[in-house]
Amino acid sequence: MKLLPERNADRPGNDPIFALNAQAQERKAKGDAVINATVGALLEDDGTLAVLPTVIEALRSVPATKAAGYAPIAGDPTFLEAVRKDLLGASSLRDIAVSAATPGGTGALRHAISTFTERGQSILTSSFYWGPYATIADEHERKVSTFNMFTEARGFDVAAFEKALDDNAKAQGRVLVFLNDPCHNPTGYSMTSAEWEAVRDALVRTSEKVPTTVMADVAYLAFARDTTGFLQYLEPIADKGLVCFAWSGSKGFGLYGQRVGALIACTKDEAQRGAVQRALSYACRGTWSNCNASAMDAVKRCFTDATLDAKVREERARLIALLDGRVRAFNAAAAGTKLVYPRYDGGFFVTVFAKDPKASMEKLTARGVFVVPGPGSLRVALCSVAERDVGALVTALDECL
Repeated sequence: MKLLPERNADRPGNDPIFALNAQAQERKAKGDAVINATVGALLEDDGTLAVLPTVIEALRSVPATKAAGYAPIAGDPTFLEAVRKDLLGASSLRDIAVSAATPGGTGALRHAISTFTERGQSILTSSFYWGPYATIADEHERKVSTFNMFTEARGFDVAAFEKALDDNAKAQGRVLVFLNDPCHNPTGYSMTSAEWEAVRDALVRTSEKVPTTVMADVAYLAFARDTTGFLQYLEPIADKGLVCFAWSGSKGFGLYGQRVGALIACTKDEAQRGAVQRALSYACRGTWSNCNASAMDAVKRCFTDATLDAKVREERARLIALLDGRVRAFNAAAAGTKLVYPRYDGGFFVTVFAKDPKASMEKLTARGVFVVPGPGSLRVALCSVAERDVGALVTALDECL
C-alpha cells in the first residue's frame, strides 16, 4: 500500500544544484583546491556571502512587535508601493499596477503559474531556463513548453519565439510567458533593443487574440547595465494583456534567506486589475497566508528613508563592481579559446555550450571545478567565483570541453 499518491511517490529528494554545492563544500573541507561555480548567490572574494551592511542593520532594528506580528495578507502596502516605485519609476505601468508580497521571487512565479493558467496548461519560456520553473509548474499540475532561445549567431531566436507563442495560444486559448531578462538565468544574456521590439510586437498581436500574461522575471535586475530600458517594450502589452514582474529582495538587497519578494501586475483594464488583486490576495491566503514582516519593514525603510537609500545604493554599487570585474575577466580569458557561449554583459551566471555536459562536468569535478550541467550546456555561477580564480576556471572549461 502506497501512502503517497502516484504523482508524488517518486519525487527527487534534493535540488541538483544544492547537491553539487554540498559535494564541492565536502571536497574543500578535506583540503582540496576547489573552484565552486554552482552557488547562485554573490560571494565576496574570500568566499563569504556578500551582504549590504545597511540592509542588515535595518533588519536588526525592526521593532519586536513589528517583527513578531502578522503582516497584511497581501503584504505591507508601503513596502509594495516602494517596490513599484523603484521598479517601474516613470513608466506608465506604475499607474496601472497592483501587487502582492511573496516569499522571494519564487513566490511570485508560483502565483503567476497558479493564478493565470489552468491545470494541464503550459507556461512558455526559453529553451534555457531556471530549472525550478518546471518544478513549480509540475507541483501545480502545469507544464513548461519552450522555444529555441538562440540562433546560430547566438542572438535571441525571435522567429522561434513567435512560432511557439502562436502555437501555445492556439493550443490552450491563453498564454503565460516567462521572460527572464535582463541578465538571464542561466545564460547571462540580455536582449537587444531590436529583439525586445520584435518580442513586444509578437506579444501585442497575441494579446489581441487570447488572454495574454507576460511574467518578467527580474531577479537579477539590480546587476544589469540598464535597469529601466526594457520597460518601454512591455508597456503596450498592458493595453489588452497583463504585464507581471517577479521582484526579488534576494539579490538586490542580499536577503536570500529572508524570503522577501513581490508580484507586480499591470493592466489598463480597471475591472480586470481589481480582479487580479483579489485573486492574488486569495492565493496568498491559500498558500503562505502572509510574508516576512521583518524583511518587508527593513526593505521599506531602505527604500523610503533617503539616508538609508543612499547608503544601500553605495554598498550595492560595490557589489555590482565586484561582479562586473568577474564578467570582464571571464570574457577576456575566454577570448581565443574554443568556448562557445552567448553574449555575456552581466548577471550571476554564464552558460557555456557543451556537446556532452555530463562527461565534461565529470572531468571538471575531478579537477576540483564544480559547475552545473544542463541540456547541451554547463551553467557557470561567476557570482560565487573570486576574480583571481576566473582564469583557472576558464582554462579548465576549455580543456575539459
